[in-house]
Amino acid sequence: MSDSSEQPLKARLRSDMTAAMKAKDTLRTATLRMLIAAVQKEEVAGKEARELGDDEVLKVLARESKKRGEAAEIYTQNGRGELAAQEHAEAQIIDEYLPTPLTEDELASVADTAIADVAEEIGERPGQKQMGLVMKRATAIAAGKADGARISKAVRDRL
Repeated sequence: MSDSSEQPLKARLRSDMTAAMKAKDTLRTATLRMLIAAVQKEEVAGKEARELGDDEVLKVLARESKKRGEAAEIYTQNGRGELAAQEHAEAQIIDEYLPTPLTEDELASVADTAIADVAEEIGERPGQKQMGLVMKRATAIAAGKADGARISKAVRDRL
């Protein structure tokens, strides 16, 4: 696995896919191919095509990982263990490219920092009415290392 600071994430996905093809790792090859397609689809979505930066590529990967988790859950509920295992395996490969998720303590710290920043900005401790401001700040601080639902819960618990 190469260091992400060396090359853009999109290029890393491509080079890792080539390596997986050479190693005849069909699951990894198929998963990486699907991720590259999702990134390309995102690039041409909207009014004009654009090149995605690493932050935007990470958002696409996080969305794909979440889809795999949800699909695996549905397959498990319907007694389709082999399909659930496939989705879990794909999610694990995708997760290798995502930043390490924040622990609950780190998330609480992010929420506290966001609340303090907003309090400084508005001159008083924010309440439920300022939840949107705090969420915006907390989401920026977490930078893709936690999903919105977890951030929202941490902020709500702290407000």
